[in-house]
This record gives sequence, C-alpha cells and structure tokens, in this order.
Amino acid sequence: MLRHVDVALIGGTLALSLIGVVMVYSATRSQYGHYYLERQVIWVVLGMVIMVAVMAVDYRRLAAWGYAIYGLVVLSLVGVFVAGKSASDTFGAQRWYQFGPLQLQPSEFAALGLIIAVATYCSRRTGVLELREMVGIVVLAAVPLVLVYKQPDLGTTIILGVCLAAMLVAANVRARYLALLALVVVGGFGAAIHLHLLDQYQLDRLTNFLHQNTQLRSGNYDLYLSKVTIASGGFHGTGPFRGAATNLAYVPNQQTDFIFSAIGEQLGFVGAALVIGLFGIVSLRIMRAAQTARDSFGRLVCAGAFAFLAFSVFENIGMTIGLMPITGIPLPFISYGGSASFAFFATVGLVANVEMRRVSRR
Repeated sequence: MLRHVDVALIGGTLALSLIGVVMVYSATRSQYGHYYLERQVIWVVLGMVIMVAVMAVDYRRLAAWGYAIYGLVVLSLVGVFVAGKSASDTFGAQRWYQFGPLQLQPSEFAALGLIIAVATYCSRRTGVLELREMVGIVVLAAVPLVLVYKQPDLGTTIILGVCLAAMLVAANVRARYLALLALVVVGGFGAAIHLHLLDQYQLDRLTNFLHQNTQLRSGNYDLYLSKVTIASGGFHGTGPFRGAATNLAYVPNQQTDFIFSAIGEQLGFVGAALVIGLFGIVSLRIMRAAQTARDSFGRLVCAGAFAFLAFSVFENIGMTIGLMPITGIPLPFISYGGSASFAFFATVGLVANVEMRRVSRR
C-alpha cells in the first residue's frame, strides 16, 4: 500500500504547511518574536503525526465506528457550553476547551465527524436515496449544525452545510429532493432574518461585502485594509519579511483569518498564484480519490473532504479580497491554529487512506 501513497496530495499539503509557517512568522515576529512561530511548528508536526496515524488505520473500520465518532463530536460540542472558554472579543463566543496554555476548539472537528457519520449512514443503503433517507441524513447533520451555530460560529456552520450538500449530491439523492431541501434552506434563512434569530453583527458580516465602498472605518474596515495590503504586493511582492503593512500589523488577525493578505503583500501575484495552485493540486487529488474509491463509504468520505477543504480555501481567500463575506474561516494549513491544523491534516490523511487501499478492492 505504501507504493500507492499519493505523493502529490501529501507533498502539496506539506508545501502549504511550510508556507504557512513562514507567513505566520512574518505576520507576528515584529510584535511577538518567535512565540507564534514555535507554536505553529508544533501544530504542523503534531498535524503530520495525526495524518500518518489516520493513514495507518484501514478507513473501512471507520464505517463501524462512524456513529461513535459522531457521538464523541456531539458530546464535545455540548460540553463546550459547560466547561468551555468564552472570550469578550468574539461577541461572547464559547468555543474552546482550555488545557493550561493550550486551547482546543471542537467545532473544527465537527465537519470531519459529520462527514464520517453521513458516509456511514449512506454506505449502508443501496440505490437511489429516497426522501425518507434524505430526511434521516438532514436530522443527523442538524445536531452538530445547531450546536456549532449556538456557540456562535456562523462560519463553521456554513462549512457544515456545504459538506452536507456535497455529500447528498455524491450519495445520489434524487434531484427533486435536493431542490426541495434548497427551498427549505432559503426559506429558513429568510425566516431567521425576519424573526431576528441572527444577531446584527452576523447579518452585517454576511452583507457588508456587498457594499465595500461604505463603512470603511467600521463594518468593512478589515476588508479595506486587507485589499490595500494585497494590492501593495504588486506582481512580484515585497519579499518575505519585507512587507510594511505586515511588519506593522496593519491588518487585524493577519496570522489567522487574514493570512492571505500577508501572502499577497510579500509574495505578490506570483506567490499568491502559487499558493492557489497548490490548493488546486490538493483538491484535484482529493477529487481523484473520490472517483477511484472502490466502495461508497470511501467515495462519500472523499466527497465530503473535498467540500470541506475546497470551500474553506474559497471562502477564506474570497473574504480577503471582497468576493465572499467575512466569516472567520481559516485558510487550511496556512492560518495559525492548532485545532484547525489537526482537522485538516486528519482530513488529508483520511483521503490518502482511501486512495492507498483502493488496490486491495480490485
């Protein structure tokens, strides 16, 4: 099986992680020295260990453990309301477990748990999924969706919804049922706005990017600074560690949500295109793994993984250049953070696992 390890998938992931380490350091060194660099290196190393561990266990065993993994994720999401940590600078968001100096955010693993659970549910059924099966999948997904939304974490909630939609399509649900579900989602979103179920700051984040030339000192302040910083990089960029806006911490949260602005300034259009190209390689390899998987469980896992990673990339880069609303979704393998790094490395490990073992199904 080792001869069938996807070198492009693993290599692309490691290359992105290396770029992430450099960019996190460049965005934080002027204020924090080596603090963020050392921690990000630890997250990447631990993430690689997790990836290898996930690759070592036959993914078909996860079909038997799927509901148990889902249950653990749900329990961790419930527990965060009891033993979790909140922060005043995140609108009271309660998302983390505190373990001494370390924080663990269980919502980052919610997508992975949902992907495995839905793949388990669908793989135990044959043929075209009917309305009853689709309702069962939606109910299964609704629990983590609601729990993540209540933290509140609107960005991750959207990610979970995208993963669910992709897996419903891959599971061969009838088109009319998918259209019905889309109407329900649109109607539900409209009702949530009408009934004020969305906080004003959440609604502002979803709509401010539609009016980018207004509220430059309030709602669109972060976006304005991000676009100016990226534009200052030009074609070739200023060079690593030489960006004035990055060195002066011009953009808030640059090591996390807005890390792509550091890439745009220091590496320019060329470097940004290289990063996007690496993400494209990783995404294409995940898509190929879904196409070549020898069972429905592996195919659905890869489809969910593709949606998880590809949409995270599209949303994060899109929000830094004004194409998407600002939702706080990290850029996979590049943004600073342990929980997100572990989740994305585990996702790549799971996809590599499926691809490695497709030869044993022939």
